[in-house]
Amino acid sequence: MKPTLLVMAAGMGSRYGGIKQIDSVGSHGETLLDFGVYDAHKSGFEKVIFLIRKDIEKDFRERVFDRIANNMDASYVFQNQDSLLNEEQKRLSQGRKKPWGTIHAVLCAEPVIKEPFAVINADDYYGRDAFVVLGKHLTELDPASTEHAMVGYVLDHTMSRSGTVSRAICHVEDGYLLDMEEHTKIGYEGEQVVSHREGADLVLTGKEWVSMNFFGFAPTAFTSFASYWESFIKDNITSEKTECYLPNGASRIVTNQEGKIRFYTTQDTWFGMTYSEDRQNVKDQLAQKVAKGYYPEKLWKY
Repeated sequence: MKPTLLVMAAGMGSRYGGIKQIDSVGSHGETLLDFGVYDAHKSGFEKVIFLIRKDIEKDFRERVFDRIANNMDASYVFQNQDSLLNEEQKRLSQGRKKPWGTIHAVLCAEPVIKEPFAVINADDYYGRDAFVVLGKHLTELDPASTEHAMVGYVLDHTMSRSGTVSRAICHVEDGYLLDMEEHTKIGYEGEQVVSHREGADLVLTGKEWVSMNFFGFAPTAFTSFASYWESFIKDNITSEKTECYLPNGASRIVTNQEGKIRFYTTQDTWFGMTYSEDRQNVKDQLAQKVAKGYYPEKLWKY
């Protein structure tokens, strides 16, 4: 069974200062997510589902979706602020403006996913090798399996000099994930890598394995995610900022003994668009890959 790619493209881009999911970085108007979807398509993914906000639908269709849909099976679903909430929860959270997070995002797509699937962020570049590895794992996976997968990156290959980043630090044993812990403010202080945490900063080596939200799941993961979401929303319904993170939900599958997560690695250097200052670097790196023939001059047939 060929896997599906789920692209999380509903974030608000508060640090970036705009709708980075549809910001052009290629010579023919391609966005960063065009390159990720292209790599996935070349690696055996036959279908892509985008998770977007209703308010960007028109621009998203015009600037991204229509050209991808001309080249592969593509569709999109909405992540709304009130998605998955009952009437009482909607009332209690009516002042909230920030999205509920990546577990909420994935659960919004559950009704349209029946096969093994991968999850990526729209604003991250992962490298084609990672898609090949995860695509192979998912193609061979029984939909009823409870063995999932992820691709981990070296922390200092995923940093930005423009500000702090959010990364989940992974603990791994014998090729399988033991657990992950989300660190929401990791940045450079000189040449030191520091996680700014409530109470006390934590100095890191920079060589830790981290999650970049590049996971591969069998559909059985939805049951675990729904349970995690229900407990999260019960405790945080009145919060204006707390988010329900996918790495924490994935880690919970392992720690609750609801399944395993095979841990694949890559030495590829991440680049992405966390901050507006990152855009030029992304454009330069992609232009170099086109110049070397890694990507064609035009990704898609128009």
